[in-house]
Amino acid sequence: MSILAHQRNGQGQPLVVVHGLFGSASNWRNVALKLEDDLAVWGVDLRNHGNSFHRSGMDYAQQAKDLLNWLDNAGLDKVSLLGHSMGGKVVMEFALRYPSRVEKLIIVDIAPIKYEASHNEIIASLIALKAQEPWHERRQADRLLNEYLGEEAIQTRLFLLTNLRRTSDGLRLRVGIEEIKEGYASILDAPESIAEGKTFAGPTLVIRGTRSDYVPDSSLPIFKQTFPEYQLVDLDGGHWLHAEQTDAFAAAVKDFIG
Repeated sequence: MSILAHQRNGQGQPLVVVHGLFGSASNWRNVALKLEDDLAVWGVDLRNHGNSFHRSGMDYAQQAKDLLNWLDNAGLDKVSLLGHSMGGKVVMEFALRYPSRVEKLIIVDIAPIKYEASHNEIIASLIALKAQEPWHERRQADRLLNEYLGEEAIQTRLFLLTNLRRTSDGLRLRVGIEEIKEGYASILDAPESIAEGKTFAGPTLVIRGTRSDYVPDSSLPIFKQTFPEYQLVDLDGGHWLHAEQTDAFAAAVKDFIG
């Protein structure tokens, strides 16, 4: 059985942080540093991301089972879960399937709905990047990403470049881009347990960015039906609001977890 890779900061009650598509636990280091005086912050790398294994299948039932296996392996019984974007759907599915393992749930800028495809150019750019590896300089790889994504997408390009890992012969892509492309339809879907009508009765916090369109007001009744104890916090930021508003974000998490 393959086990997800992880990072840990701090001591105290456990908070498990689950990143979004093309991300990794390392993207959440600044948030972890803000929380480590009060919590043990465990950041996991989902399958086909970061330092974790590559495996076909990206549906949320599979990813929730990966997380369950990791918790069992780490000896963690009941934890608070925080998930951003795709990771938010993973923690939703986990809480709906394994509610006894979840103390509190934090969902960051994602809704329990199906989304339209919006990552086709990114997927194509990473496939092209992989086809030409190894790379010897990040700026060379960035020039290729620029051909696909454009000059204005500098923040997205810098984010994607965090997925280049130095090896003995140069820089290579660490995400399982073929597996992600194959499973992209599953990533866009709502978590499977939503359609099954499952609910999670525990404390739930939804944090959304006021300059993001990922959590429309039309999705709030689905939150209320599925997570009846949910509360909503809006922060002035876009989809990566935890990076844009790190202090306010960490304060909201601390206040909720208590």
